[in-house]
Amino acid sequence: MKKVLLYSTVIFNLGLSGLLAQDQAPAAEAPNAFSPLIGIVLMLAVFFFLIILPQSRKAKKQTQFLASLEKGDEVVTVSGLYGKIYGLTERIVTLEIAPNVRIRVDRNSIASKDQSDSSSKAVA
Repeated sequence: MKKVLLYSTVIFNLGLSGLLAQDQAPAAEAPNAFSPLIGIVLMLAVFFFLIILPQSRKAKKQTQFLASLEKGDEVVTVSGLYGKIYGLTERIVTLEIAPNVRIRVDRNSIASKDQSDSSSKAVA
């Protein structure tokens, strides 16, 4: 009886070890060293094309606009003041916001040219 029990235990153990050996996956291949680098490069490319490039284009366009200002142009400041350019220097723009009322503003505070119709403007 002891021999039968011993043989059955040995056979069971051999079968179990065979099953365990089959369940183990083969050794995994080493991961590619460049895969994290590719992800970082793609993220930087997306960041560049979605944020940096449009912002630099906008800044260049604003710089060209400020350089093209001339005396007599009707403009709007960043703070919302409408006026006509009375005088220009390298950094300062003199705006006439009402008859004989002139203010000096920094050239960078000019947001855009006034595109509204002259008939729709309020007369002071």
